[in-house]
Amino acid sequence: MTDSICVNKKNVSELSDRGTMERSVRITRAEKKDLRAILELQYLAYRQHAVIYSDTYIRALMQTLDDIETEFENCIFLKAVNGDGDIIGSVRAYAENGTLFIGRLMVHPELQGKGIGTELLSSIEHACPQERCELFTGMKSYDNIRFYERSGYNKFKEENVRPGMTLVYMQK
Repeated sequence: MTDSICVNKKNVSELSDRGTMERSVRITRAEKKDLRAILELQYLAYRQHAVIYSDTYIRALMQTLDDIETEFENCIFLKAVNGDGDIIGSVRAYAENGTLFIGRLMVHPELQGKGIGTELLSSIEHACPQERCELFTGMKSYDNIRFYERSGYNKFKEENVRPGMTLVYMQK
């Protein structure tokens, strides 16, 4: 799947105290034991997309624990943890041919808008620096598109994956 996973896996927790994020949240490298909690958060965070698209067949909602464990072998996973030790956000990425492919950036729905997503995105970019970063979101996910544009990403491609579901690819 990849010819290089991020070899520059520096201590990600060093990056967690920047920005506007609440001080009680730390961003660190996820471990295999975190995957069940990350998957549960993923189901919770992506439910709103099922409503937006009137479609429960969204890849993030179909992923199983086995799937995420396989993905863990090829990606760097970060987690945002609150003061109680609960995982409240996550992102994953892999590097290939000078591009960092970022996926599944998520924050607990009740905690969105507090800078956690911004810190996760910045942390994954710094944990695995590449010449280019790429990600995608759904065309109807207007808040996501605005968020990524504010973070320096630009649209470069659209892909109609099925009726009612068009993905917008963005790069930085």
